[in-house]
Amino acid sequence: MSWLGPVAAAAGRVAVRLLPAARRDWAEAVWAEAHDVPAGWPRLAWRTGGVLLIAKEGQMARRIGILLLGAVAAGAAAWGAWPGSAGSLSHGAADQGDVIITLALLACLPLLTRWLLGPPDSRAARRLRACFYAAILAIMPAKAAAEMFVGAVPRGGIDRHTFDLVTQGNPLPGSISGGPDWGGEILILFITACYLAVILALTARRTPVAPATLAVGARAGLVLGLVMYAVDPLGVDQIATNPWLHGSATDPLVALAWVLLFGAPMAAGALAGSRGYVPRHPGQAPTVRAWPGFAAGLVSNGVGALTVTALGISTTALMLKSAWMRGWLYHGQHLTASAVYGRELYASGNVAFYAVICVGFPIIGLIMGLAGAGYASVTGPQPGSGDPGGPPGPGEPEPAPDPPPGGRLTDTGARTALRAG
Repeated sequence: MSWLGPVAAAAGRVAVRLLPAARRDWAEAVWAEAHDVPAGWPRLAWRTGGVLLIAKEGQMARRIGILLLGAVAAGAAAWGAWPGSAGSLSHGAADQGDVIITLALLACLPLLTRWLLGPPDSRAARRLRACFYAAILAIMPAKAAAEMFVGAVPRGGIDRHTFDLVTQGNPLPGSISGGPDWGGEILILFITACYLAVILALTARRTPVAPATLAVGARAGLVLGLVMYAVDPLGVDQIATNPWLHGSATDPLVALAWVLLFGAPMAAGALAGSRGYVPRHPGQAPTVRAWPGFAAGLVSNGVGALTVTALGISTTALMLKSAWMRGWLYHGQHLTASAVYGRELYASGNVAFYAVICVGFPIIGLIMGLAGAGYASVTGPQPGSGDPGGPPGPGEPEPAPDPPPGGRLTDTGARTALRAG
């Protein structure tokens, strides 16, 4: 009995934190009344009933469901990305560290952002965060599969000859490197941390980014990512890696991808910048336009880079694991086993260039978003609109004069303010 009370108290405190801010005072009041109940079984029954009552809150039930779904998805991604017993010790430790640190970032950075900048307060912000989490979790096992395949050295035969031609190396036959070492994994973890930190900050309550800005940037980025995926679904190389398109058939998609790379964040920045307004001084227009353009351009190309990376690496991993996927990708092409192995090896080696996309695309988006915001037209408030910075409408009193440097209104100014009020 002695340990049940502290357990129920801890469960209640956790349940209170899961409630929305508007309902926490009510839950804390219910919990505080437990001290008026006699100690022992009556107080334990009161606290148990309080936990059940709090759990019946609809929003809390949804939050618990989302947390459980996220935990299951994270566990599945970690299980798929965890290296097996095969492979070198150094690369296995690097892969394990990549999984552990990525999960720690997904768990700790949202809590830190919530404490510093507040939670997301719009549907667009919550959906954008969820999509970023899902993309990162999908990349984890797919990246591990591609790295393990490209690091597995055949023991001999035609596959070993193909391996030497593609990798330009001379490793030991039958060895498995398992992917990049700690240097490569640290770079990938740094990119992941930057993506999470930026998207969490832009979607927090205390960051002045409108939901419409997030929506515009995300939609433009999704189009960019899908077009880039159509060009390079199996890694990134100097030529398109789409197995369905050959030669000049890829030229229209490549041209569209280049246009969207620069045009999508620019258009998103212009649309987001045009939604701002200048309260009183027209000279503030560049500042008002710059921040929405910056956010929209960054979100646009960030979403585009993460979309093509998640889809491309996942497609490559499925090609390595599924004969059905290989048949779908190379339908109608009568390939030998050695040719299929060469294409698998080629695609696995090319997924590393997605990291370059994840670094370069957001920088381009930031610049083009600011450029697009510079062309946006910002409109001020109309007279009588109720905005404190706008001119008064018919029948509205004149605003009170600004106080002198001393901090107080003069007698005349005070009487004028009183009459105007």
